[in-house]
Amino acid sequence: MMRSTRVCIEKAEVMTALLDIKNLSVALPTGGDRALAVDDVSLTLNRNEIVCVVGESGSGKSTLAHAVLGLLPRGLNVANGKILFDDQDLVNLPLAGLRKIRGKRIAMVFQEPLSALNPLMRCGQQIDEVLRAHGVDASRSINERVGDLLVSVGLPDHQRIADSYPYQLSGGQRQRVMIAMALALEPEVLIADEPTTALDVTTQAQILALVRDIQQRKGLAVLFITHDFGVVSEIANRIVVMKGGRVVECGSAEQVLQQPQAEYTKGLLAAVPSFTPPLSSGVEQTTPLISVSSLKKTYVRKAKLFGSAQTFPAVQDVSFDVRRGEIVGLVGESGSGKSTIGRILAGLVDADAGKVMLKSKNILAPGAFDDAGTRRSVQMIFQDPYGSLNPRHTVARILTGGMRLSGMTQDAAMARARELMRLVQLDASALDRYPHEFSGGQRQRLGFARAIAVRPEFIVADEPVSALDVSVQDQVLEMLKDLRRELQLSMLFITHDLRVAAQLCERIIVLKHGQIVEQGPAARILQDPAHAYTRQLIDAVPGRHWK
Repeated sequence: MMRSTRVCIEKAEVMTALLDIKNLSVALPTGGDRALAVDDVSLTLNRNEIVCVVGESGSGKSTLAHAVLGLLPRGLNVANGKILFDDQDLVNLPLAGLRKIRGKRIAMVFQEPLSALNPLMRCGQQIDEVLRAHGVDASRSINERVGDLLVSVGLPDHQRIADSYPYQLSGGQRQRVMIAMALALEPEVLIADEPTTALDVTTQAQILALVRDIQQRKGLAVLFITHDFGVVSEIANRIVVMKGGRVVECGSAEQVLQQPQAEYTKGLLAAVPSFTPPLSSGVEQTTPLISVSSLKKTYVRKAKLFGSAQTFPAVQDVSFDVRRGEIVGLVGESGSGKSTIGRILAGLVDADAGKVMLKSKNILAPGAFDDAGTRRSVQMIFQDPYGSLNPRHTVARILTGGMRLSGMTQDAAMARARELMRLVQLDASALDRYPHEFSGGQRQRLGFARAIAVRPEFIVADEPVSALDVSVQDQVLEMLKDLRRELQLSMLFITHDLRVAAQLCERIIVLKHGQIVEQGPAARILQDPAHAYTRQLIDAVPGRHWK
């Protein structure tokens, strides 16, 4: 393992490194899973190069990225090593010096845009603040530059986006605003921590093309952290594989993807979902568990002074069924209405019209979710695990709360919580920890454990595996299949990852601008799509032709 890492570094040092990380170690607080979050990592990044860092959740990828700009959370400290940039050691650089570098010379796209964006500022103001803070030339209207940046990251309705608060946008739209902020000053180094995780495939393709374009024009160096090997196969010049805080393999993209040396790397590659759907699981029951008919939802934005109110039809006359024991995939671009449909079914958003029948009960009727049986029967896994987990509660309280409300004893609820932790591949000893003490992928697993705690009949899963690395994703998908077989669990699976949809879903519904353009068996939709929009989505899948 060490031999392959040393060769990689020597090859990279043929050119003068723009960013040179030497023997970096970051210490965890006493009592953590291990002593070091990052353990003796050396890594170089050259101009006009994209280095992808991959590994399982908790492997130290994000900690490594945050250490570069001095953004380590409280309790984590650099124990050893150097981070050299332009002959300066960023580890020992005073805060005033770091502020001159952050954003202007080294920019970062964070993993969770909802927590990274200021909830009290409009998105346009936040981009404007970045430009003004670094003294952008006022000869050109900053408003024009903000608009150009938003358009460049796939947000053509830039005026509406600029005037919106982060909570008013979809997850993918928020991520694109973050990317626009990071690219605003066209920095020399871009650190991207899972920058395309929440994006649909067409926007992924746009963002990857955008990053490559700026890289070629400006000699941009990119440290790209991701668990998506399709993305890695599209953009990486070199790949660094991390496990337990250490580098286990490093080499050119071709070498690592086609001829991996470490067993760990081979395992990660083997876990990448195939784009070819498996044979049908044979769900034979014809009576729907959930029947959605003529569902409609229009959002109205209040009028500004001297202006008129704006309406946005999010869901337009949508109808579909989900049978018992069936997993139905709902796919489409960001802003297509997928999450709105999911939230309506979970009782979190009121519909304007339509019916949603759970067996013989219309759960859109007023007060339907006041019934404990309905609340137990329908659960939701949210897209943003950090925002959906109470930061003041321990994991034990989060998992047992619903069970206690349903009448379970404390001892039985804790036993079930320990079993849930095992199912989602987390240690039961972590039940006393708080959500902020987990990585993004681990928090996503906690959200899944909470949803299945009360043994629901129907789950709305809004991007439930988007933040998981491929090996854990593979385990969770297998777990979902097992739960479906054992409990006859039904699910509406909202996703932008067509590879995941191919492996998990019997049927797929394709949504565009709030309308269903195509639905049918997964094999037919993915291998012989009838609609041009579906073909566009499939063609945009990163690394579609890489095996």
